[in-house]
Amino acid sequence: KSQLLTRVHQITPRGVYASGKGSSSVGLTAFVVRDHDTGEFVLEPGALVLSDRGICCIDEFDKMDESTRSVLHEVMEQQTLS
Repeated sequence: KSQLLTRVHQITPRGVYASGKGSSSVGLTAFVVRDHDTGEFVLEPGALVLSDRGICCIDEFDKMDESTRSVLHEVMEQQTLS
C-alpha cells in the first residue's frame, strides 16, 4: 500500500504524501512559523491545503492520533476544511 501511495503522489500534478504516524492536525491543515528574514509570524499551508484540487496520500492512517483523524473526517466527508 505504501508503494502505491508513493507512486500516486509522484504522478499526480498536485499530489502530496504524508505519513499518519508522524502527522498532527496542525501539520495537515496549516501552521504558524516565524520567518527567518523578517522575524514576523507567517501562516504555512499543510498537506491538505497543498493538495487542493489534487490528491493527498496519507499512509499509516491506522497509526494516526484520534484527534487528527477527527479533523480529517470533515475533509473526507464534506470536502471542506475549517
